[in-house]
Amino acid sequence: MRVVAQGLAGIANASRVLALILTIFVASTVAGCASSGDEKLTLHTAKGDFAFRVEVVDTPKSRADGLMFRQELASDAGMLFDFKEERPVSFWMRNTFIPLDMIFVDAEGIVKTIHVNARPQDPTSIPSGVPVQFVLEIPGGRSVEIGLKAGDRMDHVRTSGGQGG
Repeated sequence: MRVVAQGLAGIANASRVLALILTIFVASTVAGCASSGDEKLTLHTAKGDFAFRVEVVDTPKSRADGLMFRQELASDAGMLFDFKEERPVSFWMRNTFIPLDMIFVDAEGIVKTIHVNARPQDPTSIPSGVPVQFVLEIPGGRSVEIGLKAGDRMDHVRTSGGQGG
């Protein structure tokens, strides 16, 4: 009987340890989501100012994942890739299921080039054409809707002239 009681006590302890591990995992996951939460960004065009909520990705892993495997993107949402220095960059749409506009932006927040409606799952390279620090991905066709052109401005806290949103 004593062995059974010790076994049950061991199971109870293991359950408490497992619960603690699960609590720590959930807390760290929630904290990770909060720290990489959406940030405000504004695109200034001749048609007006357009606010977006963006997820910022600035590590090799997060930039590599990008918007792959996502099934939808709200019209006021996007992803901002920060390369932390100006350089030529290139993107593709492999494993990306929604059409995207890719907006290539310099460190000061000036839009340099725009690729409209990148085709889902297309492995063709889409180059920036010039050195940029940022690439903003928004829903396909949205840049045309808001009248975005090269030379327009993107405000975000990370741009050198950054006003935020």
